[in-house]
Amino acid sequence: MSALWLVVSLVALQRLAELAYARRNERRLRAEGGVEAGAGHYPLIAGLHLAWLASMLLHVPADEPVRGLYLIAYLALQGARAWVMASLGRNWTTRVIAVPGRPPVRRGPYRYLKHPNYLVVAVEIALLPLVFGAWRIAVIYSALNAILLWHRIRVENRALAAASGEAPGYRG
Repeated sequence: MSALWLVVSLVALQRLAELAYARRNERRLRAEGGVEAGAGHYPLIAGLHLAWLASMLLHVPADEPVRGLYLIAYLALQGARAWVMASLGRNWTTRVIAVPGRPPVRRGPYRYLKHPNYLVVAVEIALLPLVFGAWRIAVIYSALNAILLWHRIRVENRALAAASGEAPGYRG
């Protein structure tokens, strides 16, 4: 197995494990009265992530050498991903689900940024293709992700504000 296939396969397995974790959290949040917002754009986000990984397998030669510094940066970024997920804990999902009366999380990286998870994802989408020199994939999927995140952040801000009774954009 080439380094490309190994890395993409490991990232795909990570994402599948995260989806399983997210599904458990989603069921619990819904049982607590959580309401999903923006369900219509979710398939676009999931499709973008699937296409991003698939495009690397389809368009990058299997024997493309690894750019070690980019790989190290990507691996280091996984620490930020873990921090985000740990800070949200049982509230972490891949969907926008807000529980009425529950204020937004403001611990961990959420003390400093309103949407650190989306920052991590944006950097991952740009960085992973660069591990294999696929700058075109990095640019294309970063642009598509930016468009989707622009919409999703607006949806999430409205949902969290409505659920918590805070004005949109409130940082406390």
